[in-house]
Parts: sequence; structure tokens; C-alpha cells
Amino acid sequence: MQMPRDSFPTDWSPPPVEFLNKSKKVPPARRRPLEDLEMDLPDSDQKVELASLEELFWNMSGPSQQQAGTPEVSSGGSECYVNNLDYLLQEKREQALEQEWEQLLQQEHPRLESSTRDDDDREAVLTPEHRMLVEKFSVSLQVIPPVHPGETVFLPRRHPLPCFLDSSSLRPHSQLEELFLRSSLPEQLSFLHNGFLSNLYLHAADCPRPLLRWLFQLLTWPPETSSRAFGLLWDLSIDGLFRQPDEDMRLWYPSLQEVKEVFRCLGAYNPALYPHGPFQHSSRALESEASLGCWEPQDPPQEVALDIKLSYIYRFLILCFLVQPTSYTDASILGLMELLCRAGLDVGLRLLPKTDLQQLLLLLLENIQEWPGKLQPLCCALSWVSDHHHNLLTLVQFFLDATPRGRQLRSQLSLMVIARMLGQQESLPLWGEKTQLALLSQLLSLMRPSSLRQCLGSETLPSSPGQQSKASAELDHKVCYLCHSLLTLAGVVVSSQDITPDQWGELQLLCMQLDRHISTHIRESPQAMHRTKLKDLATQTYIRWQDLLAHCQPQGQYFSPWKDI
Repeated sequence: MQMPRDSFPTDWSPPPVEFLNKSKKVPPARRRPLEDLEMDLPDSDQKVELASLEELFWNMSGPSQQQAGTPEVSSGGSECYVNNLDYLLQEKREQALEQEWEQLLQQEHPRLESSTRDDDDREAVLTPEHRMLVEKFSVSLQVIPPVHPGETVFLPRRHPLPCFLDSSSLRPHSQLEELFLRSSLPEQLSFLHNGFLSNLYLHAADCPRPLLRWLFQLLTWPPETSSRAFGLLWDLSIDGLFRQPDEDMRLWYPSLQEVKEVFRCLGAYNPALYPHGPFQHSSRALESEASLGCWEPQDPPQEVALDIKLSYIYRFLILCFLVQPTSYTDASILGLMELLCRAGLDVGLRLLPKTDLQQLLLLLLENIQEWPGKLQPLCCALSWVSDHHHNLLTLVQFFLDATPRGRQLRSQLSLMVIARMLGQQESLPLWGEKTQLALLSQLLSLMRPSSLRQCLGSETLPSSPGQQSKASAELDHKVCYLCHSLLTLAGVVVSSQDITPDQWGELQLLCMQLDRHISTHIRESPQAMHRTKLKDLATQTYIRWQDLLAHCQPQGQYFSPWKDI
């Protein structure tokens, strides 16, 4: 039997929902001028009319929902959308009108903006009670800096120093070469920039040495010129090497005095290296400097340009030492290493990488003939390059631990820096029969923060209590800063050693000294984050040394579960 299907009525319509039907279009609330707002304020005697439920609903929905694309159901049954073109144009006109009203308000009432600023200033002023509360729970901004302070080595120069080619001993082989030799300095530089010097000397049988010396001096010029000078100097040197037999390869290399002159042209000045003072301009240089002022285009920043020039110098010196390892004496190598280390500590080069400098220092260290006889004078000279402990720590890190000589220098230099900072350089036998771990154990007991505080706090404190607390906080920061650098150097000494089972007892004593004299004497505080950083370093160093103890433990000290069976 078939059930009859219910037929859906054709005249059916949903029941009306009255609160969804807008009987009156309520426009979104807009800002009005101050005069209109004052006129619309109801009097106290007037009764405020209660809004209907429909008006409350549309006001609560906000302008974002009122501008949405939902259809509006009218009583006539036709649908009209809120986001039609007419409504968008009307909204744009209202926004423009609103901006005009705001501008009029600012012109008519300029005191509104000033009063707002005054309110902000009043909020920034703290009462004495609030200030004491903030100072009590404030965190000190004195932290241990991750970057060394650096030294002022290179003085800034507005214009490069003129470099003149000494062509008195040169004989031209062509008219173009004769024109180049007789030209002025700007014209000779145009030969370099246009590539004419490559055509003249790149494939010549013998390149004149005054030209190579002149190109080496041009490495101190801005990058636009120094890059071309370095490229031509490199090509001429490599081309000359390929033209010579392998058993007798000769390459022009600058002497130590010429390297010093190049650094002086870069602006370097140090009384120990340059006793005659800064570079003095000659009369010929003073005449030509005015014509060279507008030769160079816009240069990069001073620090970047200096790093580029030094990189060119380092690379050419690397080539010289690779081709002719015995070209410099040991005394010249030691003087050159001291000069390079001073230049690497320049305050403008602190954040720039030192890859070329580290490779050159490693190559110089390997080319010293009398080793380890030159280790002591080298460490003595490098330990006095700077007076700041963080700068000396950075100097130790210039030398890579990739070779046995590098590790030996890092260890001995770190030990000498620690002894110098603690005032024990003369009393301790740093070059005696004692091992470096035994000497480090004696120095570690002097690195106690309380002992360092007595050494650094010899001056009298101010009389007022406020200044005394500030001076005490600064002294505490200096103590933790110095202890942090010394402890890092102590870690370098230990990590550079090849720990054997015979040194297990000395390393164990170092761990005990570290825990007794440093770790237990650091009181952390939320107001002194530099103590927390020092505490973290002491903990990491202790864990690292304990790991070394576990690997170098003597054979008899290992635990054997079968010992008593």
C-alpha cells in the first residue's frame, strides 16, 4: 500500500521576525563637531527617551556588521544590500567630512593637544614613594659586555695621502709607458682605473719594483682605487711567479718599515711604533691633496672602508709568506705580529670578522725559525699591547688553536695576561719548571671576587650615601667583569693542554679551587645580572673540567665491578 506524500504548501512563508526587520535605517555613529555635541546635551529637566530593542541591537552590532553584505529585509519583500555603491560613496563623503571637522577642531581649540601632552607629562612624574619602589625592584643595566671596548688605533682621515711613483730609475719601453711615467698623480690614477697599466706591465718580462711598491701604497686609498690596485698587484705577482723556475722563485715583498708606513697612511698612530709622531705631509703632498679631494666617489662608512683596505694588505702579505717563508727574519716577524695585533684591536673593527688577520697570524707563527726560543719575547710583547683585560682576551682569540704552536702560544699568553692583571707577573716563575696547570692553580686562588674588590677598590668612596651606593655598584660590576675575563683565559689555558693521566691530580685541584674561591663567592641578585653571567661561566667551566677529568682519569682510578670477586 502506498503512503500518500505530503505536499509542501506553495503559499508558505517563514514567520516574521520583527526584531530583525529594520523599520528605520540607523546610520553608524560618527564624530560631530564640539558645538553640535554641546547643543545635543540633554537638559536635566528633560526626559531621555528609552531606545527600542531594535535600535539597541543595531547599535551593539557595530559599524563593521552594519557594513557587511547581509541582506536587509523590508516590509515590501524586496532585498537591498548595505554595501552597495551608493552607500560606499556616502561613507567616503562622511569620512572626508569627518577629517575636515577634526582639522577645524584642532584650529579652533589648539589647547586640546597641549593639554593632552601635559597630562602625559604629569603621568611620567613619579612621587618619591613610587620612585623608591621602582629603584628597589629595578634591574641594573650594567652587564658584562660581549664585545671588547677596543683601542683607538686608526685616526679618521678625510682624504687619502698622496702616493707618488718613484720613476727616477725607470726607463720607458714605449710611448704609452713614457706618458704614464711623466704624468701627474691624478693622470696616473686614471691609467690604473682605465686598465692601461695591465696592458703595459701584465705580460712584461720584468715588472719594475717601484711600480709594485706604488701599488702596495695605493692599498690605503678608498675602495674604488684600492680594489683596482690590489687586483693589479696580485696579477703582476702571480704572473711573475709563473715566469720563473720552480727552484728559484722570487717575489717582491714589503719590508717591515714599508708595512709600518702603510699603516701610518691609514691613520695608525702609536708612540711605541711611531716615535716621530703622525705622518707629516710633504710640500708636494700638500699641493696635490687639493686636486685629489673630489677624485673618489662616495665612499662606504669609515669602518667598512678601513676593513677592506686592511683585508687587501693581509692577503698580499699571506701571498708573500707562502711563496717565500724565509724572507723575513724572526725579529721582523715578531714586530709584524705586534703591529697586526694592535691594528686588530681598533675600536672601529670590533664587530667585523678577522678571518684574514687570523690566517696571516697563523702563517707568521709557523714561519718563526727559532721556536720555542721566541715564545717568551713574543708573549711579553703581546701581553702589553693593551691595558684592558677584555682587549687582551680578544687578542688571545686572534690566534687559532689549529696547530701545536697556536695552542702553545694561546696557553702561555693567557697565563701571562692573568699574571699581569693580578700583579703576579714578576713574582711567579712563569717560565720555570712548574707546569702551567700548577701555576694556574696558584693564580686561581687570587681570582676570588673579594680579593679583586680589594685590589680595584683602593680609592676612597664618596661621602654621600647615594654616591656611595652608586660607586659600590660600579665597583662590583668592574670586579665581575675582570673575573669573567680572567676565568675565560683560565679556560683557554686548560683547553690548550694535552691532559695526560699524570696531570689528573692538578686538574682535580683546579676544580676544587674554582668551586672554593669563585663559585661559592658569587651571590646572585635580580638587580645585578652581571653576577649571574659570571656564575654561569664558572658553572660551565667547572662542568668542562670535570668532563676532562673523566677522560684523563688514571687507569687505577677506574671503577671495576669485578674487583672483589
